[in-house]
Amino acid sequence: MIEAAMIWNEPNNKSHWNPELDPDWSIYADTVIRTGGAIADINPGLTRVLGGMSPIDPHWIERMRGHGALEEVDVVAVHGFPLDWNLWPIHSWPDRIAEIEAVVPDKPIWATEVGVGSFGAEEVQVFGIDKTAELLLDRVPNVYWYSLFDLPHSWGAETRHREAEGSSYYRHFYMGLIREDGSPKPALDHYRRYADRMGLMQWFHFEDPRLDDAVRWMKDLGVKKLRTGLSWADSFRPGALDWFDRQMEALADFEVLVTFCFTPEHLGVEAHHTSCAKDPQAFADFCAWMTERYAPAQNKNQARL
Repeated sequence: MIEAAMIWNEPNNKSHWNPELDPDWSIYADTVIRTGGAIADINPGLTRVLGGMSPIDPHWIERMRGHGALEEVDVVAVHGFPLDWNLWPIHSWPDRIAEIEAVVPDKPIWATEVGVGSFGAEEVQVFGIDKTAELLLDRVPNVYWYSLFDLPHSWGAETRHREAEGSSYYRHFYMGLIREDGSPKPALDHYRRYADRMGLMQWFHFEDPRLDDAVRWMKDLGVKKLRTGLSWADSFRPGALDWFDRQMEALADFEVLVTFCFTPEHLGVEAHHTSCAKDPQAFADFCAWMTERYAPAQNKNQARL
């Protein structure tokens, strides 16, 4: 069951939205306004989430408010990786949440992507999951751990500068609780303690062979909430709807936060998945289509006029 929809992923992160094309984020804000409205037209009961910000930046949120984008979302989301990428200690999590609450007192704050990798040592990940649970589970309504699976090295990480980022790039491949070969890391049993309260964030690539294994693992762990994505770019691949249908059917037993993101090359200002769209309404139309297909209003009379 889809309980919420996120509008893009880390839009204030240059690896996911190119600021050179949208320096004041006015195009992204317009995208949010159009998309939030389109989702509400289909299902006004579906929670709309402002794309999880990374870095956590109250000034960026103020900019979004100034552009009017916050009027078309119900939740503001944050992402944080203090032991891998962020320049603040893990104990500062409550302070980072408070910074956003101070500028958005009227909306809940969700931590939709949190994690600690095993790049340096698997023991660090064990500490990280326990400390994250301690600091966040009683602090915000929803927390999603990134991720269930390590990213296979052969797939490559979705970052702008890739290997030129040094160890920051290679850490992407060690964020999972399960290694690339399918064996569990020590942190998996620690996550199990929190699985009924801490969701998982797991991207599934197009026709991802790990989907069925992920469902089995999540049910074994007792996971209730999952965040994943549906790619606008993938929607133009042959067989896209068959894959989307299979993915959503496989995940039907979980409370799903679905993330809509990634620009098709032919519809971007530049030919890259991080580009803003030539026509933001085209992205809004995709999100409306996906909402109608996978999260329609239970009563058609509820649709917003």
